[in-house]
Amino acid sequence: MTQCERIIDYMERFGSITTFEAFSELGITRLASRIHDLTRDGYQIEREMITRKNRLGDYVSYKKYWIAGDES
Repeated sequence: MTQCERIIDYMERFGSITTFEAFSELGITRLASRIHDLTRDGYQIEREMITRKNRLGDYVSYKKYWIAGDES
């Protein structure tokens, strides 16, 4: 299974994916590049920038991706 196929499978099963999930669950380190590949291949991928505090109390920002039309 390719990285893109694993990402699509993950989003279909769990609704969305973040960079942390891609790395920790799938071993994918360049999620944004694979999302670019998927959109180039015709997938409609929605994205949202999320800002939250991390465990150290610092604010961090990351993107959450999901297939357009699916619940996130």
